Amino acid sequence: MVINTIVVQPLVALLAGILILVAPRTLNYVVAIYLIIVGVLGLMPHLRM
Repeated sequence: MVINTIVVQPLVALLAGILILVAPRTLNYVVAIYLIIVGVLGLMPHLRM
């Protein structure tokens, strides 16, 4: 199964937004996790050998 980053990023953003609305204290964790996921997905094509 191939996961396309064009599909993953909006889904992660939507889940993060809902989580922030439900539990605003988790904002720092949600933003940090989102940035890590986007960074890893952005580097994936360059890390394959």
